[in-house]
Amino acid sequence: MKSEWTYRPLGELVSFASGGTPSKKRDDYWGGTIPWISAKTLKTENIDTSDLFITEEGLKAGSKIAPKGSILLLTRGSGLFNGIPIARVEKDVAFNQDIKCLDSYGEVENEFIFYWLLSQKDYLMAKVGVTGIGAGKFDLDFLQKLMIPIPSERERKSIVGFASSISEKIRCNAKVNDNLEQQAQAIFKEWFIENPENNEWSTGTFSELIKTTLNGDWGKEAPTGNNTEKVYCIRGADIPEVKAGNKGKMPTRYILPKNFVKKQLTAGDIVVEISGGSPTQSTGRCTAITQSLLDRYDSGMVCTNFCKAIKPKEGYSLFIYYYWQYLYGKGIFFSYENGTTGIKNLDFSGFIETETILIPPVDKVIAFDDYCKSIFNQIFANGKQNEHLAVLRDTLLPKLMSGELDVSDIDL
Repeated sequence: MKSEWTYRPLGELVSFASGGTPSKKRDDYWGGTIPWISAKTLKTENIDTSDLFITEEGLKAGSKIAPKGSILLLTRGSGLFNGIPIARVEKDVAFNQDIKCLDSYGEVENEFIFYWLLSQKDYLMAKVGVTGIGAGKFDLDFLQKLMIPIPSERERKSIVGFASSISEKIRCNAKVNDNLEQQAQAIFKEWFIENPENNEWSTGTFSELIKTTLNGDWGKEAPTGNNTEKVYCIRGADIPEVKAGNKGKMPTRYILPKNFVKKQLTAGDIVVEISGGSPTQSTGRCTAITQSLLDRYDSGMVCTNFCKAIKPKEGYSLFIYYYWQYLYGKGIFFSYENGTTGIKNLDFSGFIETETILIPPVDKVIAFDDYCKSIFNQIFANGKQNEHLAVLRDTLLPKLMSGELDVSDIDL
C-alpha cells in the first residue's frame, strides 16, 4: 500500500443502476435490435452485443440501457457461485434486474474501476450471500462501501494500460476463434447445403448417423455413499464457453462409478442442451467435445441431466455438429419443444428420428471432418493461451492495485 494513495467508498465514485426484464409473454418486446444482457449471458469481457435482443417497446416496458463505457456487475444469481462476472460496455446494451450498471461520476475512470473490481474477485466471492431460493446475491450497501484505492492519474493509466494490453490479446484471440468458426460453418454450407451432389446423396435423419446417445448425471456435490467417482459436469451454461475454445467453469460432481462407465464423454461426442431456453432462444444448443478440452481437466467428464450426449458413427462427428448448428440457426428447434411451466424441453428423439436431412457419401464427410479438425485445434490452442493470459492478468492485478508492484517492475 502506497502512503500517498487515497481511498474512497465505491458508492462515492460511481452510480448504481438496476435493469429489468420485459414481459416474456409479449412478442413485441423481443427480437428487436437492442442487445439485452441477462445473468446467464453476462461474462467477464467487453460487451457490445448479446444472443438476446429487445425492442424499443421492451426497453420502455421493463429494462434500462447501460451506456458505452460503463460496467456491468452480476449481483444476483447462481452464476455468482462460479465466479464474479464483470464486464465493460463497448456499445449501449440493455440488462436485467440481476445486474447492476456502474458508471463513474468522473473523478476516477471507469476503466480503472473495472480492473480494480477484477482484482477483487476472490474477496467478492467470499462475500456472496444466498437468497431464499438458493441463488447467490451481493448486498448493495456492501458494494457501495467497498474502499477503492485512488493512485495518481499517471499510475492509474499505467495500470489500466498493462491490464488492457492483456485483455486486448484475449479479445483478439476470441475474434480469431469466431472467424475460424464462421469459416467452418461457411464450408459446411457450401459443401452440404448450397451445392449438394444429389445423385450421390440420400435422404435420411440424424438417427442414422448416431451410434448411441448418453443421458446426463448430476450426482452429489461431495463424495457420498457410493457416489465416489469425481467428474466434471458440462451444463448448458458451459456450451457457449466451450464452443469459443475456452475451458469453461464446469462444476465438480461425484457420481456412481458404474454410471461413469456408461456416461463418460470422449472426443468426438456432441453435447446437446435439452432443457431450458427462453422466448427467443430455443433448446438444442450444442458443442463438440474435443481431446483438447478433455486434456484441460484432471478428471473425466459427463454432461448434466439437462443435457444429452450424442456418440456419432465413425467420421460423422463434425458433420452432425455443423448440421445441427445450421438447423439451430434457422430456428428449427422451436418446433420440437414442449413444456408449459416456464422450462422448455426438447423432443430430442422426435428431432433425430423425424427431421429430414441430406446425407452425403462418407468420403466427403471424412474430408470435411479432417478439414475441421485443424480449425478446432487452432480454436482450442487460442483458448488455452487466453486461459494463461487471464491467469497472468488476474494474478498481477491485485499486487498492482495494492501498490505491492509497480508496472515498471513487470518483465513480460
